[in-house]
Amino acid sequence: MRLSLIDATSYIYRAFHALPPLSNARGLPTHAIYGFTTMFFRVLRERAPEYAAAVFDAGGKTERHRDYAGYKAQRPPMPDALAMQVPYVYQIVEALHVPLLMAEGYEADDIIGTVATRAAADGCHVTIVSGDKDFFQLVGPAIAVFDPMRDKTYRAEDVEARFGVPPRALADLMALTGDAVDNIPGVPGIGEKTASALLQEFGTVERLLASLDRVGRPKLREALKAHAEQVRVNRGLVTIRTDLPLAFPTVLAPRPSPDWERLRVLFQELEFTRLLAHLRHSGEETR
Repeated sequence: MRLSLIDATSYIYRAFHALPPLSNARGLPTHAIYGFTTMFFRVLRERAPEYAAAVFDAGGKTERHRDYAGYKAQRPPMPDALAMQVPYVYQIVEALHVPLLMAEGYEADDIIGTVATRAAADGCHVTIVSGDKDFFQLVGPAIAVFDPMRDKTYRAEDVEARFGVPPRALADLMALTGDAVDNIPGVPGIGEKTASALLQEFGTVERLLASLDRVGRPKLREALKAHAEQVRVNRGLVTIRTDLPLAFPTVLAPRPSPDWERLRVLFQELEFTRLLAHLRHSGEETR
């Protein structure tokens, strides 16, 4: 069994910022919808997973915001021009009969982490479709990460080659380096190379913080001592949860054929001529 979990919200944002502005005759912005839809079709067509689900952020505060007031504090609200497009993305996913997963109070990352680990435990081979390196911590024998923008699949050996530590240690590495994207401060003077070397020596951040007397460089030792509590907070912030107490609809169930007529109507309204041609030329409208 093969399951693809699409990090949908990140690709909507990526398309919105990467593509030139596009709108239909009514003035509705459409470039985020178009970019997401073409990526989504490509994943379904080229990777042909037996099962798939699109995972979205529901918005609002989460446990991480309560644990650290600065979490994602630098991020502006969703632009109106993007917010107008999100409902159409939902409609396209639903027309494809792909399960749409989101839950108030939980981030898409944690939904993906929970569903991926549950499916892997059920004997499924899971591919997380995302360009976010945070998901590398989930990589294992039955879980891989595919970045369609780079057309690259990351497995455990790729993660270790990139960061110098195995996937299970990636959250520890990020706890030391921080994550500028999420406004999580790292330990001053510690980048990926230093963090990797420390984890290769000590194994985990807890063992490191419990053995600071063994850190040979005085400045590094003092920096770790001064920021030990932040490192511990960081470890919780960057760790993707795999145990959400939510009853998600099953994603390992037969998926009906897409609603080609609904897609045709949506693409006509959005004036996606290339995607309409794709439907006609492939004969999918009549399937």
